Amino acid sequence: MFAVPDNTLLRPENPALRHPVRVAVDVAADRERWGGLLRYDPDERFSALVERTEDQEIWLLSWLPGQHTDLHDHAFSTGAFTVVSGRLTETVARRAPGGRAVTEVHGLSAGQSRVFGPGYVHEVRNDGPDPAISVHVYRQGGRQMRSYQANPVDGPFRA
Repeated sequence: MFAVPDNTLLRPENPALRHPVRVAVDVAADRERWGGLLRYDPDERFSALVERTEDQEIWLLSWLPGQHTDLHDHAFSTGAFTVVSGRLTETVARRAPGGRAVTEVHGLSAGQSRVFGPGYVHEVRNDGPDPAISVHVYRQGGRQMRSYQANPVDGPFRA
């Protein structure tokens, strides 16, 4: 058994210390928080800012079948995204030690998350037959996107 002394003070949680996946999962589960923002755009993926603080931005994205990002990174930002509903495919492009190009493909369904950091080059797409929804958390730089071109021999390079 564990006893807490009466004079123990509980410090309030510092949101900046919560892992971005935990933030994305919690926001994804709170549909009242973002449900009124949700839209589907037939021409491009839809995005809406859910919350911006000094430490992070939280975005809601919707993806109709066939919608996707181009190959990009988020500059110096770190963060994560969680699939709320539907399926998304993330393709990660990088250089392995020794310089050869490596491509990793991750199929994601509702409740699954991915983490990113500076220089993490990827593209995300909805290859499925149904709409998809995701929640994205960005830290240290926001939602900035830098474009890349794929090179199957040397790996991704900035466009």
